[in-house]
Amino acid sequence: MSAVHALPVASGAVHVGDDGSTGVVCVEARDEELRAMHHRIRHAVFVQEQAIFAESDIDEHDAREDVVRVLALKGGQPVGAVRLYPVDEHSGLWKGDRLAVLAACRTCGAGAPLVRFAVAYAGAHGGRRMVAHIQVANVRFFERLGWSPYRGAEDYLGLTHQPMDIALTNP
Repeated sequence: MSAVHALPVASGAVHVGDDGSTGVVCVEARDEELRAMHHRIRHAVFVQEQAIFAESDIDEHDAREDVVRVLALKGGQPVGAVRLYPVDEHSGLWKGDRLAVLAACRTCGAGAPLVRFAVAYAGAHGGRRMVAHIQVANVRFFERLGWSPYRGAEDYLGLTHQPMDIALTNP
């Protein structure tokens, strides 16, 4: 699993996860510049490439103060993003969503570090379980990362998704 450190690497970036095997660095996008990069990646994947959303994938969760936006960088360039947030603080339930890697960068190994970062972050912040709706084509990828289906596949945003979860630990 990627290490999570409390070292700033850029203005507005904290909780750095460095995956030494791929050279991908994951940072929490806290300032406007990093958030804009995060949203541009989501827009490129979910609006332009996959056409899941007509104009924007930004929703009510993006306005939450407790939402965590993560940006994956390879060679200092943004290549991927993921969003996570607590669903129920009492039970420790978190949700991960909007995992996106730019089409031209899908072979650079950014997906696993993003997922590992999200899981580690939620666990380090009191989470006990994380859920996500996974596009069916990506289920095996998530299973290799320790995730499990917890009910049957369902329609989500017009595509078949598999609800999956993972137990979280506090490092």
